[in-house]
Amino acid sequence: MNSMRTMLLLTGLTGLLLALGGLLGGTTGMTIMLVVSIVTNFVSYWYSDKIVLSMYGAKLVTSQDSPELIRLVSALAQKAKIAIPKVYLTDADAPNAFATGRNPENAAVVLTKGIINVLDSQELEAVLAHELAHIKNRDTLISTIVATVAGVITMVANIIQWVVLLGFGKINQNEDNRFASTAEVIVMVLLAPLAATLIQFGISRAREFKADETGSQISGNPSALASALEKIERHAMDRVMPEATPATSHMFIVNPFSGKGNWVMNLFSTHPETRRRVEVLKQLAKK
Repeated sequence: MNSMRTMLLLTGLTGLLLALGGLLGGTTGMTIMLVVSIVTNFVSYWYSDKIVLSMYGAKLVTSQDSPELIRLVSALAQKAKIAIPKVYLTDADAPNAFATGRNPENAAVVLTKGIINVLDSQELEAVLAHELAHIKNRDTLISTIVATVAGVITMVANIIQWVVLLGFGKINQNEDNRFASTAEVIVMVLLAPLAATLIQFGISRAREFKADETGSQISGNPSALASALEKIERHAMDRVMPEATPATSHMFIVNPFSGKGNWVMNLFSTHPETRRRVEVLKQLAKK
């Protein structure tokens, strides 16, 4: 169900990008947007993990640095039947974690120093299993594609906005020789980025629920993951992660900005409510 929903939302995101291209330049504009989408996805596919690791100052952890941690990740990877990912550590005091990489064979798990200090051994194992679930389910690739296409949509909408503001209201002539009206352009410019954002959130939330479920199967301990999520969110209230950005917030196990905003910000969060995730995990534990 989640996989089908993700594919439908991805299709909708691509369609939105092509519609913007059509508004900007008819069939030619749609073709250009398709090419732009392919190129940006190709670049992000090969280099997004390196960019993110550099952004957060992540340092590679070896078996000499932390033999217990590497053994734990190796054992979980064997249970998940995937290649053993590289493990990185950041200096951030806020407890959190994320996975990155273009495929299960070239993946990495990133932990903050805070999560090592805050969680007990079972909770940490459950978090690692959740991140390995993202790798196993290829969510790292899906989230990269979604973030890239959503970013392109926002960029194109901004370009169209400036075209209109500079007085070129009739910016597109289609095959029927009908120009797009200024009103049509304005509506599309306003709605396209919002729609792209909502689609991105929909995909991200669906993949988090799926990773919780798969991760619980890998660790065999959904209760520990529920406890870890509650701890991480509670500490997010008073421990800041200055490197975190809205563009990468969807990658983390818990939104690094959770608890810092009002109900409106929580409504437009990249993650499901932690309370809801905990409820589902507790139901899994009963089973």
